[in-house]
Amino acid sequence: MSHLTPAKWDARFLGPVPHDATYYAKCMLGGALACGLTHAGLTPLDVAKCNMQVNPSKYRGLTSGLATLVREEGQTGIWKGLGPTLVGYSLQGMFKYGLYEMFKDAYMNLAGEEMSNQYKPAIWLAGSASAEVFADIALCPLEMTKVKIQTSPSGTFPTAFGTALSEMSKNKIDTRYPFGSLVPLWSRQIPYTMAKFFFFEKIAQLFYTHVFTEPKETYGKSTQLGVTFASGYLAGVVCAIVSHPADSVVSLMGKPANKGKGIGQIASETGMVTLATKGLGTRVLMIGTLTGFQWWIYDTFKSTMGFGTTGGK
Repeated sequence: MSHLTPAKWDARFLGPVPHDATYYAKCMLGGALACGLTHAGLTPLDVAKCNMQVNPSKYRGLTSGLATLVREEGQTGIWKGLGPTLVGYSLQGMFKYGLYEMFKDAYMNLAGEEMSNQYKPAIWLAGSASAEVFADIALCPLEMTKVKIQTSPSGTFPTAFGTALSEMSKNKIDTRYPFGSLVPLWSRQIPYTMAKFFFFEKIAQLFYTHVFTEPKETYGKSTQLGVTFASGYLAGVVCAIVSHPADSVVSLMGKPANKGKGIGQIASETGMVTLATKGLGTRVLMIGTLTGFQWWIYDTFKSTMGFGTTGGK
């Protein structure tokens, strides 16, 4: 690959391998695996969390909420929305991680070597925000379908993936399908993703600066992936807190009683304290675990491809 080496400084050539089209495509695949598998695996927590947000008088906590769902709907009740979750978050992860790599390189090249080193955090924030704009466009129709499946009373809305998509489309005036939740989704996911990538990169940087002080490449894969998971988990806790009010609004938009109401009206009627706190404990547990494993899967995939892990001094 020596013929690809540029004459001047280029962010695409700073890592173990050149960041060419093949690199970005493989990062997209790694992102799809990281987000699709983790979100799908935590579907029961998501079902409980959404119902706690939409019907807090009935679903008062995680354990009791899951017990109520199982009692009323059986084991399948806690796995509602698995199909749109798997497909939607695979698409989201594909763009989130793959485009982050692309935007980060592009913004570093725009800034130049000196400015890139001086303003790394700003580049992390800009790259992640830009990627998430496109990731949420891919996610939105499936997220709306997932929420509708998970929060509708048993028997009032189809739970099969294909049938649910058809029903959402057929009743798009009522459901606001496919992009009715895009603005609250952006308001939830863009701050979430900015926090996710910024705090991951920053925490990983702190680990490699103050704990693992030798050059990063001298540490084994298991150590590097341990740093990845720890950094991802801690970043996830921050993400959950930052994005929870908007997540509550997304869930409440699928509630039949809120049909036809605008985002502002729903937020006003619910109250900021409730939006910020109802279901937060479950979401912190869910998103911390989720984010830690997402970064671990993503970096395991990158390492397997010979790309090395994300983050450093």
